[in-house]
Amino acid sequence: MNIDLNSDLGESFGAWRMGDDAAMLAIVSSANVACGFHAGDPAGILATLRSAAAHGVSVGAHVAYPDLAGFGRRNMDLASADLQASVIYQIGALQGLAAAAGTRVRYVKPHGALYNFIAHDARQAADVIAAVKAVDASLGLVVLAGSALAGWAREAGLRTVEEAFADRGYRADGSLVPRNQPGAVLHDPDAIAERMLQLAREGTVTAVDGSVVRVHAQSICVHGDSPGAVAMAQRLRERLTAEGIAIRAFMDLA
Repeated sequence: MNIDLNSDLGESFGAWRMGDDAAMLAIVSSANVACGFHAGDPAGILATLRSAAAHGVSVGAHVAYPDLAGFGRRNMDLASADLQASVIYQIGALQGLAAAAGTRVRYVKPHGALYNFIAHDARQAADVIAAVKAVDASLGLVVLAGSALAGWAREAGLRTVEEAFADRGYRADGSLVPRNQPGAVLHDPDAIAERMLQLAREGTVTAVDGSVVRVHAQSICVHGDSPGAVAMAQRLRERLTAEGIAIRAFMDLA
């Protein structure tokens, strides 16, 4: 059995430090690197990319709404031309920095509000899909497992990777618990490791109401900005590998 571990990295901005990229890159197999629209500055992004290259970690463009002040977590009703151009711009910027760091962008993962909105909004989803294809149709697209976007992306011919969230609570319908509600963010490394072992073995997670939800995922995300993120990711990797589940970048898998 194989599964990918990914984390959102490159999100520090100037003197504002976010997460521990160096430590996370020794644990994960894929890095979703900020592109400057929700977080990240050029020098910090480049340093993260160089570290990813040194660790052999697969790199993805973590594209977002233009929302530095809100960390990309506020919904925006962008016109299609604006949204497509912004996604193309972000991927292109990261491609340039990645080339300088000795690596390359292999996939795209939307961030925050954009990620959640296009999971069910056909118009903005089509804009993001069109932008990815305009840059490089061989890029993968990471989406919420079970979302409408997963089907739309496949129909458009993109390599689609469905992901689960190690440190986020699930509702009975398979959606994530909103961040402003109890149970949205999880912190116990052992509990997180056990629930993701359940996901890897059985394809299910236990929702906040106690029900069992089927989640088909090829990748597991641990948010790099969560308190104790490194400890969570390390415990998760240890638990999975102890059970014979190999950690491999999804872009390396057939």
